[in-house]
Amino acid sequence: MDQTSKNFYRQFYLKTGGFLPTKPLNKSLFPGDYFQIKNGEIILLGNIYRNGIISRHDTDISEILALNDANWNFSDGISKPYSGRSQANGSLEGSFEFSKQILAFANKGSFIFKAEEPESIRINNWNEIQQQLIIKLTQTLYSFRELYLVTESATAKSTTLAIAGETNAELELACEAENFGLTDIFGHLKTKTIQSKDIEYYHRETKRKSAYFKAKKLIVQDEKLSYFISDFIAKENNTSEWTDSFFDSNFHNDIDYNTQMIMQNVQGLYLDMLQCNELNPNTALLYFKWADANLDDVEKLFGTYGN
Repeated sequence: MDQTSKNFYRQFYLKTGGFLPTKPLNKSLFPGDYFQIKNGEIILLGNIYRNGIISRHDTDISEILALNDANWNFSDGISKPYSGRSQANGSLEGSFEFSKQILAFANKGSFIFKAEEPESIRINNWNEIQQQLIIKLTQTLYSFRELYLVTESATAKSTTLAIAGETNAELELACEAENFGLTDIFGHLKTKTIQSKDIEYYHRETKRKSAYFKAKKLIVQDEKLSYFISDFIAKENNTSEWTDSFFDSNFHNDIDYNTQMIMQNVQGLYLDMLQCNELNPNTALLYFKWADANLDDVEKLFGTYGN
């Protein structure tokens, strides 16, 4: 399931204007929740309101906001080789009609997602509280170097998701509902699964779980990032000569510093190399800022980026 759902997460971010599904799917997150991503999992650590990091005076959460349905119904790699009405005979009800549909999934990871009445709540005064959050979360209350903070949570009256585990997977559905269009019965309350082939995930959720979110992530300020990289590379020059001299050895010690690898690890590692007291409550805003969680973080959720 893990890598198979990656395409769904990427498409979800692109189609919904920056929302991400929780991981594991259907885990609830609320505005103010803060977490880290470890080994591809979201590790919830607390909530800025519940933990008193933000005072009641500074709390400003929106009312429930309706989201655009059109952005919350989408698919990738799906075709519908059959949609139509059929007739059957039941022992009690006699002859009856029903809608039937076959969904074909072109590739492993192809999916179809449908949400009814999506809505969200969000932090209204993010700009007013973001700086005090940096100081409190990195210096005065905690010493985080990597952190995500949920700014908006979304849910829906119902959500239905099916993801293919193999190429050419199929899902055959039937629905007895009257006056229901023949073109799409996926996600309908009365739809039943007749048979499926190579479907890895298929679930309809009706508990309005806040399983979709937008988040800010704590990152290093650009100018400090450039300084860390330049300083690190400069300090590592002539490492091979020093090793030969200090250890009196002829062990091979050429180091190829990959720029991308350095960029991925700056935040997690190089901040720890600062001189004592260089990073403190008075300087925290010079070192950190918030950025929107994005597709890089989808990669991190699937264990291929910076873990």
